[in-house]
Order: sequence, then C-alpha cells, then structure tokens
Amino acid sequence: MAFDAVVFDLDNTLCRQDGDVGAAYRQAFEQVGTEPFGEPADLWSALDGSPDPNDRIGYLGAGFARVAAQYDRRDVDPIALASALLDGIDTSAVAFLPGAERVLETARSRGPVAILTNGPRRRQRAKIRALDLEDAVDTIVYAGDLPRRKPHVDPFEIVLEELGVRAGRSVYVGDSLEYDVAGAHNAGLQAAWLRPDGEDAGRYRPEYELDSLTELHDVITAE
Repeated sequence: MAFDAVVFDLDNTLCRQDGDVGAAYRQAFEQVGTEPFGEPADLWSALDGSPDPNDRIGYLGAGFARVAAQYDRRDVDPIALASALLDGIDTSAVAFLPGAERVLETARSRGPVAILTNGPRRRQRAKIRALDLEDAVDTIVYAGDLPRRKPHVDPFEIVLEELGVRAGRSVYVGDSLEYDVAGAHNAGLQAAWLRPDGEDAGRYRPEYELDSLTELHDVITAE
C-alpha cells in the first residue's frame, strides 16, 4: 500500500555510532581509577534485550556487572563504569546505515517524513546535525523530553499531529520490538521492523520485517 507518511527511529535504524568505542571503553576504566578488563564486544554480548531509554546507565551497568563477574572483578562499580563510558562516547560520531540516504530520498518524494527518537534533544541533536537531517525531514520528535516515551502512544500522536496524517496510513520504521513495533501498534501505525541479525519477532507481529533498509524501498513505493 502507499503510505501518507513514513516515520523513522534514529539509532540503529538510520544511523549507527561510528566513533572509537574501544577508546571510550578504555577511558572509562581510567576515569574510575581501576584496571581494565574485557573488551567492548564482551559488554555488548552481556547486554540483555533492547536498551532502556529511561535508564541507559543502569542498562549498561548491568552489562558491566555481568562482564565483571566473568573476570572475577568484585572491586569495580559497574554503574560508575557505565556512566564514564557514556560520558566518553562522542554522540556526533555517527554514520548512516547502508541504504538510509536513498530510502530517505524515496520517502521524501512520496510524502512527509519524520524522525521519532526516544533520546532527548541534548543527546540526539548532535547526531541529527552530523547527518544533516534537520532539513531532510519534516519534523523531529525527541520523546526523551516528553513525560512518556515509546512504546507509549503520546510521542506517536505528537508526530502524526505535526505531520497532519492519519495513523492507519503511516508506517513507523525501527529496530526494537519492545519500543518501536509495540509503540507503533499501540498508536495504530503499521510497523516496519529492521531486524537485528538472528533476532526473531516472537509474539510481536510487525507488518514488515526487513533485513536491511534497502528492502524498505519496495515497501513504501508499493501501490
């Protein structure tokens, strides 16, 4: 079907972090004054599910706690490490995911386009500016600055109102089942799920399952 509007998530949907995360990982240990253990890959594999936008430090801290247990490091404060890691990551060091620029152009040629991210403006705007997205979309909603974030319906209703479109004629594109697919369906939008490698939708039922953004081109151009 043809959509009246396409709304995108930002992180791991349109873009990915492109800075030296390894350096930030090592600097986190230096900042808290403890000997390093593990590698960023150990931390990523220890994280459980999608990030909690309401508690990024707690989410990463739980991962650090699991890695610390693997290395028998009872002397560390995983929450302090998580906070230091977040402080050390350059949020403006981002890059488009493959196919993102082309699919944005395609969506723009067919109707209004928006970005709805769960992050706050103070953190996400640096990414938006680095990618020159402010002039590439019709509106941006920073749900991190709202009383309720995805998967609540409020940020979706705000973006639909700003675009002047109906929920049933719009599609939301994101990589998280818990926040993006659930939130879109709660608000009455169709959902295009950009599936992380090897992940299964389980009990969620996104209308479209994508292995890459290039597949979205056919979704939004179908009549």
